[in-house]
Amino acid sequence: MRLDKFLKVSRLIKRRTLAKEVADQGRVLINGQQAKASSTVKIGDEITIQFGQKHVTAKVIALQDHAKKEEASTLYEIVKEERVE
Repeated sequence: MRLDKFLKVSRLIKRRTLAKEVADQGRVLINGQQAKASSTVKIGDEITIQFGQKHVTAKVIALQDHAKKEEASTLYEIVKEERVE
């Protein structure tokens, strides 16, 4: 599954266009490697997203094309959240 689509379906980022912009700015890493919006996400990958002064690392648990709001958080597990000064 494409990175931008996974970020939207999992609701880590609310809109796919925003997910694409964030990835294209180099603020998303997959397993420590800088990722583009079209990068492929697999189960077991660790995705790190930089939100301003915060870095969130999530592990991909499942992939779905569509997920209801209640099911979205079951697609990933937050590994760590850290503030960057």
